[in-house]
Amino acid sequence: MKIALLGYGKMGKVIERIALERGHEIVLRKDESNTYDGLENADVAIDFSVPMVAVENITEAFNQNVPVICGTTGWLERYDEVVKLCQEKNGAFLYGSNFSLGVNLFFELNDYLAKMMAKFSSVYKVSMEEIHHTQKLDSPSGTAISLAKGVIENSTYTSWTEETASENHSSDSEQAKQIHIDAKRIENVPGTHSVYYSSDVDFIEIKHVAHNREGFALGAVLAAEWIVGKNGVFSMKDVLDLK
Repeated sequence: MKIALLGYGKMGKVIERIALERGHEIVLRKDESNTYDGLENADVAIDFSVPMVAVENITEAFNQNVPVICGTTGWLERYDEVVKLCQEKNGAFLYGSNFSLGVNLFFELNDYLAKMMAKFSSVYKVSMEEIHHTQKLDSPSGTAISLAKGVIENSTYTSWTEETASENHSSDSEQAKQIHIDAKRIENVPGTHSVYYSSDVDFIEIKHVAHNREGFALGAVLAAEWIVGKNGVFSMKDVLDLK
């Protein structure tokens, strides 16, 4: 399989190594200094770039009939635009806020726990914490937002916020329906995500800790292998058959 890497930072280099180990060929290593030459030869493109150029990268791939795996976060206000373009081009697109197998299982656990705890919303208050390396541009992380959405879809919570209670100008009733996400940036932390349920008498926590970037990169390559020959908009649930 021929792969175009749209974004050639730390993650791109790990993806490259794993792809080569699995017998694939890299036909483009796109960073800010080069063009899209070689993209036309790719069977699939993997985008781990930055929020400012992600949609441009995805659009260029669709224009060249190349399916896209995207792990860049921080651009999702344009997600519907990308989905529409994918459908117009009869392309294939898979966005993941996190490609780690463990994190995707964690998403399922989070959904299940949220459904269970929804019956006890008057007792337990939900909050979250995410910790990443200092080079991460978006805050909170896409993974944390996915976790918050998982709780919102399975409970009476309606939104998430990074603001502390003292910074939050919402009413008390509105704050009661908001999930607070505490985003921290610490050197050399690949990614840690925690979901907390706290009451006056006890505390429940589920947590995922990434030791390195290997799991994210392997998941992205597996998704790339899976999407070739398909059309439509997908998620890691499809790749891992978790639906």
